[in-house]
Amino acid sequence: MTLLVAGVDEAGRGPLAGPVVVAAVILDPARPVDGLNDSKKLTEKRREALYPLIVERALAHRIEFVGCDEIDAINILQATLTGMRRALCALSPAAQFARIDGNRLPRDLPCPAEAVVGGDALDPAIMAASILAKVARDRMMVALHEEFPQYGFDKHKGYPSPVHLAALREHGPCPQHRRSYAPVQRLLTL
Repeated sequence: MTLLVAGVDEAGRGPLAGPVVVAAVILDPARPVDGLNDSKKLTEKRREALYPLIVERALAHRIEFVGCDEIDAINILQATLTGMRRALCALSPAAQFARIDGNRLPRDLPCPAEAVVGGDALDPAIMAASILAKVARDRMMVALHEEFPQYGFDKHKGYPSPVHLAALREHGPCPQHRRSYAPVQRLLTL
């Protein structure tokens, strides 16, 4: 029997708005997904094409959203680690081992794990997790654009682009902005 190894990655640590999204994926060696890569190296169209293939062919996958309130309460690193733990704990079948992109491991994981720096460019399961997290987050930011069109979330996905910073100055933060992030915090203290 082969070991069930989960790849884990996140999307959205840097944005000023929206959740950080974490995915965990256990790939099925009998049903490979061609074209996996670090989500940042793929076009949006390619990520969108790979997303349903990963969901359909993986032995297990889980996507966790950690909202801005939780990010503000415990900081982005802890929010990311919390999301990673939640995603791994929710996998069914459960992972027997996890490979997590980055240099830090969450505490209290349900299985042994290793941190893999640059793992989203090295490990297919981490690549798959990277794609699920990025696509899920981008889709959520497009949905948030419907609610808060003045910020342009559909274009910059909450990252601190000049357009986003200008909208933030003009309209102030919305409930989806991370209050603990300096550009948002500065506006709140004015």
